[in-house]
Amino acid sequence: MAGKRTTTIEVEIFGASYHVRGDSDSEYLQELAALVDEKMQEVSVHLKTVDRTKIAILAALNLADELVQRKEGRGGGNEAVTAKISKLTGDLNEALQG
Repeated sequence: MAGKRTTTIEVEIFGASYHVRGDSDSEYLQELAALVDEKMQEVSVHLKTVDRTKIAILAALNLADELVQRKEGRGGGNEAVTAKISKLTGDLNEALQG
């Protein structure tokens, strides 16, 4: 029985290159990297900071919020989790700009 094939590719996210390894094909990994890059670009437009870590955290929170909202839309949800993520995203955004 053959095991899963691991793929390693180089991707660019927010102007930096990373080597990414996964069990998926390279096209899928590129799509994931493009999604993260797009979200970081969106977040950075609204911030006065150039700190990649802060931008990455806000982008991750935004992606998590989108994921929870989609899960809720498919059959029931956890409104408390969505409210908490939205509040944390707003609080972190205020802290980063302040």
